[in-house]
Amino acid sequence: MKNKQIIGSKELISIIDLELFDLDAKVDTGADSNALHCDDIEIDENNMVHFTLLDEVHPAYHGKRMEMPLYKLKKVRSSNGELQLRPSIEVEVEFFGQKYQSVVSLTSRADMKYPMLIGRKFLSGRFLVDVSHEYLSKKS
Repeated sequence: MKNKQIIGSKELISIIDLELFDLDAKVDTGADSNALHCDDIEIDENNMVHFTLLDEVHPAYHGKRMEMPLYKLKKVRSSNGELQLRPSIEVEVEFFGQKYQSVVSLTSRADMKYPMLIGRKFLSGRFLVDVSHEYLSKKS
C-alpha cells in the first residue's frame, strides 16, 4: 500500500499530446482501460486514427481535428453491455503532477457526464481510489 497516491472518484487529467488540459475524468475501477470522448473517428490506410475531440459543452473543447497513430483495435464491452470495436492511441498524460504514457480508447461518450474515463490498467500499482472524495488533484 505504500507509495500509492490516494485519488478520488472524479479527478482532473491532462492529455498533453492532444492539447487537452484539466479534463474532468471519472475514475472507474470497473473499466479495464481509459476511454476518451470524441466524434468522427476514422482509420486510414496508413493506420492513422483521425478524430474530433469532445463537444462544445466541455470546457476543454478546442474543436481540433486530431490525427494519431493507431495503437490497437480492441473489442470493448460498453457500459450498456454492447460489444464495440474501438481504436486506441498511446498518449502522454499528466496526472497528479506526474507524466505517464497511457493507452486511451476513442469512443463516443456523448451521453456521459464525464468526457474521460480512467480505468484500472492505468490505476493499477500506482493509485488507491477513495470514493468518498473527489478532485483531490486540485488540493495537492
